[in-house]
This record gives sequence, structure tokens and C-alpha cells, in this order.
Amino acid sequence: MLVATQQQVDPIPAHIAIIMDGNGRWAQQRGLPRTGGHRAGIETVRHIVRACADLGVEVLTLYTFSTENWRRPEPEVAFLMHLAEDYARREVDELDRNNVQVRMLGRRE
Repeated sequence: MLVATQQQVDPIPAHIAIIMDGNGRWAQQRGLPRTGGHRAGIETVRHIVRACADLGVEVLTLYTFSTENWRRPEPEVAFLMHLAEDYARREVDELDRNNVQVRMLGRRE
């Protein structure tokens, strides 16, 4: 788990970018279904977003879904889309309280 503290030696970066990769492999290595890794990944996102808001990070970029991900089995893609939608619905109030703006970028082709 990510632990955020205000006792930093270096200044907090204005922009942090994270490529989210390996949740499915993480789950499989532990004998879990790939969806279990995706669920764990969204909890990590929740912690990262809160930590960045608490620390005053101005921009957080999460690269969450590449064009290659569309080649996954359709049930897994549907699960990922549902997971993202569910996260947005559950977190909208907290995101708003922390003045977090969400922008989704990309193409579906």
C-alpha cells in the first residue's frame, strides 16, 4: 500500500504519470482470477488518487487501457469497463470534495 506523508525531503512533483500494467499477471501468480487483480488494482488507484490529492500533486495521469487491451477476451474487457464506471460512481463525491477533475482521453478503435 502507498503511504503518503508530508515529511518529504524533495518537492512534490506537479505531474505524476503511472502506466497501470500487470494486475492480471499479479492475480494469476497468486492463483486468483485476472478479475481479482483488476479489483486489487482499482483499490490501489483509490489510494494513489487520495495520496496525490493530500500531497498537492496538481496532475495525475493514469494510463489505464491501451489499444492492445481490446484484444482481451470480451468478458474481461466488459469487466474492466464496468470496474472503471463503478469506481467513478462510487468516488465522484470524494473526487469533487478534493477538487479532482477527471478527463478521459483516447479512442475506441
